[in-house]
Amino acid sequence: MPRFYPNVVTLQPGKAALAEQRDAIDILLKSNLPGRWSVKDSFRALDLSRRGFELLLEARWIRNTMPVADVPSDIVWQRESKGAAGLPFDDPDFAMFIGRRGFQVVAGGMLYRAGGVVGLTNVVADARDAPAVWRALALQAARTFPRLALVGYESGDELKAAREAGYEIGDRLRIWVKSKD
Repeated sequence: MPRFYPNVVTLQPGKAALAEQRDAIDILLKSNLPGRWSVKDSFRALDLSRRGFELLLEARWIRNTMPVADVPSDIVWQRESKGAAGLPFDDPDFAMFIGRRGFQVVAGGMLYRAGGVVGLTNVVADARDAPAVWRALALQAARTFPRLALVGYESGDELKAAREAGYEIGDRLRIWVKSKD
């Protein structure tokens, strides 16, 4: 698994799906996975505390389907084509954008196209720039991957900034982590 990606992601709600998800997690628990691993509970339906997991975070799904055409800001955006080792810059479904004010990097975010949507992650912005950064990243996503909804999940100040930038706020989710005993 790539670093920081969950080992399990729940994809369906409902009692039958929950039973199947718990069974899959139990199999992984018995497989002696090395180190710390995680489960993204996409529907906030699992309680994994009795299986030795700790709740890492609770968040809300976000979605943007109508980016603002003009984002007033002095931040200049650029798509990166090289950078940190391990990032898939050669993958046509991946894009990383950085925003500069002058020569200083002040914002950024990553996009990944899969399953008919574009996922937005790793958004970085100062609080005063945050709504403009979220709007600009929605516009970059629409230009890079046209006609696809932009989705992700956030909590706290980042969720507030996404809401202020016009993102729809959806259901809750949880991320659970398990450390090797």
